[in-house]
Amino acid sequence: MAVAHPPVLDQHLCFKLYSTSLKMTQLYKPMLAALNLTYPQYLVMVVLWEREGLGIKDVAARLQQDSGSITPLVKRLEAEGYLLRSRDPQDERNRVLTLTAAGKALRKDGVRISEAIAHACALTHGEVADMMGGLERLNARL
Repeated sequence: MAVAHPPVLDQHLCFKLYSTSLKMTQLYKPMLAALNLTYPQYLVMVVLWEREGLGIKDVAARLQQDSGSITPLVKRLEAEGYLLRSRDPQDERNRVLTLTAAGKALRKDGVRISEAIAHACALTHGEVADMMGGLERLNARL
């Protein structure tokens, strides 16, 4: 009986996702360093630029993380002066996040970074839409 061999590295979807994610994060790194942000902190800011006044639990859910992972990021963003944490009047255990003037002003830099990333990826809008759709379906199935 023949022994089945596992797929080679380049045939693993997980490796393609992992290596691409590393490259994407490295592309962001120098641009975000100029703003004194890490990539995870940037993602928190992106969520708050979409909708301000969310609780930490809401931000964590939006980023598909647990609130324990988000809280340290939020504390560092508050220390940088980009946001404020205040008690949620409906749930004293949760903190509501609001952007400071500096956090709001940072949005223009976020737009510039998004444009630079899009340019570096050199993909058409259709290619991006196809990829995003495929990744959303995969994410929902996992």
